[in-house]
This record gives sequence, C-alpha cells and structure tokens, in this order.
Amino acid sequence: KGSINAVYGITVSAVFYVFRCLLGLDVPNNSGCLKPITIIAPEGTVVNAKSPAAVAAGNVETSQRIVDILFGALAKAMPEIIPAASQGTMNNITIGGFDPFRKRYFAYYETIGGGTGALSNRDGVDAIHSHMTNTLNTPIEALEYTFPFQVMKYEIRENSGGTGKFNGGNGIIREIKVLCDSEATLLSERRKTSPYGLNGGKSGKEGKNLLIRNNEQILLPGKCSISLRANDIIRIHTPGGGGFGKP
Repeated sequence: KGSINAVYGITVSAVFYVFRCLLGLDVPNNSGCLKPITIIAPEGTVVNAKSPAAVAAGNVETSQRIVDILFGALAKAMPEIIPAASQGTMNNITIGGFDPFRKRYFAYYETIGGGTGALSNRDGVDAIHSHMTNTLNTPIEALEYTFPFQVMKYEIRENSGGTGKFNGGNGIIREIKVLCDSEATLLSERRKTSPYGLNGGKSGKEGKNLLIRNNEQILLPGKCSISLRANDIIRIHTPGGGGFGKP
C-alpha cells in the first residue's frame, strides 16, 4: 500500500552504496565489488516490488531506510568508521497550480537537506543532503523569481542534532508562503522516529511538517496532499543527525 515500495534495482543500489563507503578509494567501482554480497529480497516485498505496486517513494525514502538499517547493523563491528544515523529522508515537497501573476501554470519540486550523523572522531554536518540524496539547494532569489512564493524563513534548525561526545549535524527550517491557491504534496520520513545515535550518543530530532493558516499552526503527516490557499505557509523542519559517544 502506498508508494514506499522499492524495486530491486533500488535495493541493490542502496546496499552497494553502504558497502562501497567502507572500501578504500583504491578499489574501483565495478561489478566485482558486489560479488561477495548476497542480497535476499523476495519478489512482491517492499524491497523487491513488482507491477502494479506504486514505487515513487521507494527511490527517495525507502532507500534511506535500507541504508540506515545496514549501517546500524554494521556499527558494532566497525564503530570507528560507521556514522550515527543521518536525517534519513529527502523531505520531498511539490507545489503546483496556476500562477495569476505570470499567467501560467507552474510545478515546483524540491528536496531539503538535514543533519548528518556524527562519527567516532567528529561532529556531523549541518544542513546538507546525505547518503541516497544528492540534489542541489535552490537559492531563495531563484525560487521567488520563478514561482508565486515568498520564502519567509530558511535557516539551520539549531539544536536538532543529537548530543554526544560528537554531536549530530543540525537540520533545516524552510518556510514558504504561497501567494495563490495551489496544491501541495509532502513525502517525508523520520517524522515519528528519530535518527539514531551510536555508542551512547543521543538521537537527532525527528522532522516536522506544518501548515500555517490564519496564524494557526496545523501539524501535517509525513506523507500527505493538501489544497493551499493564498498566503498559506508551509514550514518544514528537517531532522538532525544522531550523536556519537556519551555526552
């Protein structure tokens, strides 16, 4: 149910990414890297979906769960190089409709960075994409020039990284006011469970999606589609990374 199913290729890519991170740079990227690894993913499951299963979120969200699970499972064996959990979501947001100012239809899609997990020897990184995400940041000026939006806030989400001997990276707060009626879809994870810490480090803060309408804050689920009115505000709090080691 839903679009969180991943096709087999996504599962293989996530597994390969994890183990590739653990190899030295002197090892080339080729099919030989995967030969020692056996992937058991029965057909018809969430990690090997078949038609007509919906799979849009498998690429952008379920792949992150696979990465988190594998790094977490390997953490005790390789604590010196395995990081605590990073934000673990792309924080996908799409908004579309008719722009009355430019007299044209528009479609906006962006993913938003967050905090990375701390390592055994350094803090996590603030406000950046990690693991299976790699999209660019959209500058405020470009966003407001192209779409009927006003960016009210774009800042680091202070104290959202988990504390530890080394702290997790902080997430982001991105707040967009829509200037006309439109439709929005949010596709995100880590809204109920926090990115884990390691070796006594604390978890990072989970994310939060908010609709602000007439000065009232309405908590939105991690995955939803909503109709927006002119001057509504969508506020996204992205997760922080987990901490490493006892504070």
